[in-house]
Amino acid sequence: MSDLFDQQLAKNISSQAPLADRLRPQRLEDFVGQQQLVGAGTLLRQLIEKDEIPSMIFWGPPGSGKSTLARIIAAMTKSTFIQFSAVTSGVKELREVIAAAVDRRKFNGQRTILFIDEIHRWNKAQQDGLLPHVEQGIITLIGATTENPSFEVVSALLSRCRVFTLDQLREHDLEAILERAVRSGFPGLTIKIDEVTIRFLAALANGDARTALNALELAVNALSAKGKTVTVDREVIKKSLAKSHFLYDKTGEQHYNIISALHKSVRGGDADAALYWLGRMLEAGEDPLYVARRLVRMAVEDIGLADTQALPLAVAAYQACHFIGMPECDVILGECVVYLARAKKSVEVYRAYQQVKRDVKETMDEPVPLHLRNAPTGLMRELGYGEGYQYSPDYDWQEDQAYLPESLKGRKYLERSKK
Repeated sequence: MSDLFDQQLAKNISSQAPLADRLRPQRLEDFVGQQQLVGAGTLLRQLIEKDEIPSMIFWGPPGSGKSTLARIIAAMTKSTFIQFSAVTSGVKELREVIAAAVDRRKFNGQRTILFIDEIHRWNKAQQDGLLPHVEQGIITLIGATTENPSFEVVSALLSRCRVFTLDQLREHDLEAILERAVRSGFPGLTIKIDEVTIRFLAALANGDARTALNALELAVNALSAKGKTVTVDREVIKKSLAKSHFLYDKTGEQHYNIISALHKSVRGGDADAALYWLGRMLEAGEDPLYVARRLVRMAVEDIGLADTQALPLAVAAYQACHFIGMPECDVILGECVVYLARAKKSVEVYRAYQQVKRDVKETMDEPVPLHLRNAPTGLMRELGYGEGYQYSPDYDWQEDQAYLPESLKGRKYLERSKK
């Protein structure tokens, strides 16, 4: 199988195309990774093999194989395959595609598959423009996105598509792709690279096949002038792929996923995990003041009265970050995160206030009891404002007096909670 694949690559290699494009497989048998989607007997594989493709969305991180899988479908289907990029194509181009698809269906009985890469970049009006054509079967839509389609694809369109989630490629998947590239991706050159270096590159690539292949190609191109035999080692890879890319989007789902992981790690008392998630955010360029604000919230929500120093410390961390900024404030946030993770926990006030909010929303806006009201005017005194109020110090704080409205009399919000 691999020999056949290598021969096919050797025939079709274009010196102008990037290595990642030259290595794109044309068959499911050669597709690496995502076996939960395209492995033998899976639903998607059966649909592809039967040429019964529904409209669908491929959701996954960069370099996980979304575009490659769409192209494999194009190679295996009897439908006409049209590829769009949401970055460069708009409604005008869509109208032209739809018109051609209508003619194709009317005169040839042939389906049209429209692949839209980065579909999340289309606005609501553009996405809505697809709806009637998808619903009528004029086109079969395949959208690819790195963003959560629940947030980025309009609900009406999403309800007409099947969402398939692609996972971040694992290191052994990347190793297989790199080994294939070494064998077949550089005609006329002999590439020498050991398994340790391949593993090193796979680990640095962050699950992104395109990143791994681009780094390998850059390393080989830099060395190829020295002869027909190229030796790639770890030092060359380090120069080709300085890890300045991170799977993180300050306005996307990763932003919310990682701050959630940080918060839950603090709540669970795992200081090491909390530090790791903090690093993932800061090193990717997250605003340190955003993180500091979230730490203030954690100090009161999860620690509360169990350690009353947590809130002043979190506020001080915010102020210190404001004074000096990144990169110097990273350790300040790290210290705060570790303190909060190690501190005793109490959700007594947090849970109490949740019940207060429910009562405020679900009960009448009862008037304040007369004895709790101030009476600055004679009319107020005549109406009974303040009448019967017991001044707590005069009763050694042991007075028998109601402080809640009548309907909530005796309500207890605060119950000591244990970690």
